[in-house]
Amino acid sequence: MISIKNKAEIELMRESNRIVAEVLYQLAKMMKPGISTWELNEKAEEIIARNSAEAAFKGYQMDGLNPYPFSICASINNEIVHGYSSKDKILHDGDIIGIDVGAKKNGFYGDGARTFAVGNINEKNRKLLKTTELALKRAIEQCKVGSRIGDISSVIEQTAKQNGFYVADGLTGHGVGRELHEDPIVPNIGKSGRGPRLVEGMTIAIEPMFNIGTSRTVEKEWVFFTADNSNSAHFENTVLIKKEGPEILTLLKRD
Repeated sequence: MISIKNKAEIELMRESNRIVAEVLYQLAKMMKPGISTWELNEKAEEIIARNSAEAAFKGYQMDGLNPYPFSICASINNEIVHGYSSKDKILHDGDIIGIDVGAKKNGFYGDGARTFAVGNINEKNRKLLKTTELALKRAIEQCKVGSRIGDISSVIEQTAKQNGFYVADGLTGHGVGRELHEDPIVPNIGKSGRGPRLVEGMTIAIEPMFNIGTSRTVEKEWVFFTADNSNSAHFENTVLIKKEGPEILTLLKRD
């Protein structure tokens, strides 16, 4: 069932997502060769705790897997999502890294992700990041009252195809609110005019994930990899559906 948030709940959503945006902003400033994903995870935990919130991903459970052990997902190069943090997982010049952050405060979740360049990246990776972020921007432009989830999915899929990239199989966006993952599912492929209609008060996390060489994925425990080891990018915002147009909750005024 799709939950519609009232004014008080929306204010709580704004706060949870502001914390997510703050983490992403601060981690962006740390991206350089030599830093470990462990350090990034520790910084995220510090910021979330300072804001009296909980790390939404840490301890998250899925059938058949041990609880997720980290506060961020740190996915380097061919890791699509859910990458682990480790003192031995060091960033190198030319890497790209996706950082996915979730925070819970006052009973409501925020969720957002960015993919960052580490040092100097090649032109193909630069285009991958630019295109995936463009897909997110175009998808959010579809977030109008009365539009359908398929309008979002279609524009994401078309943006990947037009630029020679592949949508990662089986990974989607979702509703978010009192639960980290709520209805509706927000697929990254689909047809316009299909799926649930967007209603004022809905909050959805839109998250295109594009791969350079293939749509196929491989799972190892929590981590999704590209099947051909090509690189992957991931951008995500939590968006509030409003009559006057979409409000991106996972942005700071300084973004």
